[in-house]
Amino acid sequence: QVQLVESGGGLVQAGDSLRLSCAASGLTISNYAVAWFRRAPGKEREIVAGRTRSGDSTFYADSVKGRFAISRDNAKNTVYLQMNSLSPEDTAIYYCAARFTGLSEIPKAPSNYAYWGQGTQVTVSS
Repeated sequence: QVQLVESGGGLVQAGDSLRLSCAASGLTISNYAVAWFRRAPGKEREIVAGRTRSGDSTFYADSVKGRFAISRDNAKNTVYLQMNSLSPEDTAIYYCAARFTGLSEIPKAPSNYAYWGQGTQVTVSS
């Protein structure tokens, strides 16, 4: 049974940092394209960051470019999202997702991902 379990969310102040973790079981994360999505209140789920199966390419939404970083620890079978310089606009539920795909693909649409975590809440106060 595949499981993705996020952790690391919480309530922080503007300008603070957080690191989200996504621990995978039932699959080998290095064989999957992985991504972080978020859903803010009243908005649709959007991709924040993604990493190819090969690990040599990443994608970031314009709104987080330069502030967020996605990484992967194959030994721990875990994906991370380092979030710096957080602002209230980053308040959302954050989800990790995985898709078995080609080496260099980072699907952008949520419907392209087969496996999802349950989400972790990130709240940034001003």
